[in-house]
Amino acid sequence: MEKNRRILVIEDNPSNLYLIQYLLSKHDYETIQAETGQLGISLAADTKPLAIILDIQLPEMDGYQVARALRTNPILNSTPIIAVTSYAMVGDKETALAAGASAYIEKPINPDTFITDIEAHISSFRARSGK
Repeated sequence: MEKNRRILVIEDNPSNLYLIQYLLSKHDYETIQAETGQLGISLAADTKPLAIILDIQLPEMDGYQVARALRTNPILNSTPIIAVTSYAMVGDKETALAAGASAYIEKPINPDTFITDIEAHISSFRARSGK
């Protein structure tokens, strides 16, 4: 069976989306993109990605609302949600984790460590959830 290398990126900023997709594709990940939370929720259920990279500052529905909605879907219980956000004030990480994110990476992302960070968060989530 082919290993799932799909990562859903929910990000509305074209520059950030391009950089994240570039880095992931360079490391043989398939990316699926959503520019809104609602589209991301729908695509997550349909594609069952290996992981979801979620911006917090989104139009219409913020990333906290998206994370909470994703966590209500039992199909996605074993899918890590990695918040990647410029929200870096005291308490922002805890708010993201409380909403359902499994990990948190601050923007601007470091292109040299981003993939290693993503893979470490995926492995850590899998180990904690027994998946």
